[in-house]
Amino acid sequence: MERMRNAFSWIADFKVYLEKKVLLLLLLGFSAGLPFLLVFSTLSAWLRDDGISRTTIGFFSWIGITYSIKVFWAPVVDRVRIPLLTSLLGQRRSWILVAQLGIMFGLVGMASTGSLFSGYVADSLNPDSEAVTQGITQMALFALCVAFASATQDIAIDAYRIEVAELNKQGAMSAAYIFGYRLALLAAGAGALYLADFWDWQIAYLSMAGLVLIGVLAVLIAPDVVRKGGDKINEALPEVIWVSNKVAALPDFFQKISRWFVFAVVSPFLEFFQREKRWALYLLVVVAIYRISDITMGVMANPFYLDMGFSKSEIASVTKVFGFAMTMVGSAIGGVIVVRLGVMKPLLAGAILVAMTNLLFAVLAIQPEKSLSFLAFVISADNFSGGLANVAFIAFLSGLTNRTYTATQYALFSSLMTLPGKYIGGYSGVVVDGYGYDWFFIYAALIGVPAIIAISWLLKKNPQVVKSSEDQASGQP
Repeated sequence: MERMRNAFSWIADFKVYLEKKVLLLLLLGFSAGLPFLLVFSTLSAWLRDDGISRTTIGFFSWIGITYSIKVFWAPVVDRVRIPLLTSLLGQRRSWILVAQLGIMFGLVGMASTGSLFSGYVADSLNPDSEAVTQGITQMALFALCVAFASATQDIAIDAYRIEVAELNKQGAMSAAYIFGYRLALLAAGAGALYLADFWDWQIAYLSMAGLVLIGVLAVLIAPDVVRKGGDKINEALPEVIWVSNKVAALPDFFQKISRWFVFAVVSPFLEFFQREKRWALYLLVVVAIYRISDITMGVMANPFYLDMGFSKSEIASVTKVFGFAMTMVGSAIGGVIVVRLGVMKPLLAGAILVAMTNLLFAVLAIQPEKSLSFLAFVISADNFSGGLANVAFIAFLSGLTNRTYTATQYALFSSLMTLPGKYIGGYSGVVVDGYGYDWFFIYAALIGVPAIIAISWLLKKNPQVVKSSEDQASGQP
């Protein structure tokens, strides 16, 4: 009888997912995930479909670096008020809405530029002509607008997610956010490819711009948050006291700015280095190199499928829809493994699996004829591995984050984890054009080896490296 009561109690806990705040986070997660692929792999497919060189496509991936440097303008989003909007919607929702409008503007601009751009290719103009160069430049600028607005939206939504609910609801809030984000990736990946195949790329991107209205609606009906005292400067911190003494002779305005900078920017970094001591730099290196392999491979994924002869609908069905399901399976299994074995062993397993699946792509590249079944097998392995690795990596980053500085420290880690991969990925088209897809995927696997070595050494020398911060970690992705 007691077991039955426990079972019903466990089932009742799922009612948290029906709460308004949680459901709204699903919609905001969708809004956050929608732009990402539209300036990354989906854009790569569009450019390749219009005959743009792989080298140029590779350079386009540098637009994604915007997501990796968002930590630099996070304090602006955190504290600068937007005239009129902030008084109506509050600090967080006003910034989310402005970012969403920027995303819509950029996507419509990409669609408009793309109509001219496709015309250039259809007319078989010289790819180095002034018209084509102008089209590429305009496309890059609008894509940059989307990426910047999207990264800004991420900052504001992450802050809203943490502040809008109590600590015991944060797990459900994060789960809803991630599910919405994944649905958006499905829409911006498979959905855009289907629309491009049945109509054209302009219709696809205009449709994606329309889907941003889902997030706009969520912002308008979402409750505002009352920001707690955590934004106030802790005058008792040694570094704040030190800078206060140094600037005591300056006008009050400069004293306030100096104390704010130290508290908001310097203190989170000092706390991390003081806590982790000699391991701090090593851990940052692990964060920086862990995702280099899969990010680099991802730049050339859609151009590879198209060059192999697969249609856009086939790519959408296998790599997006089917791949989405395998990512969810990998994530679910990864979550169980992390609970059973801790963080470090699954983290190592994820790094190994991601590198190995890149070798499967190399095998696919040398097949004499396209094989949809073999593509499905490779995609299954790749997405399962990526899902497992992502769960372990999020748990690892969460363990490194102090709850007092969750937003700033996690922004540092999330920026650092993608920056090297985005930069190296910019040269992926050069590697493909110079050596072919098979050697490119081998190269993508090999650059994952340093992460495997670094985690293996960390596991051997200090397997409890994140234990010291687990009591303070928020556990939020």
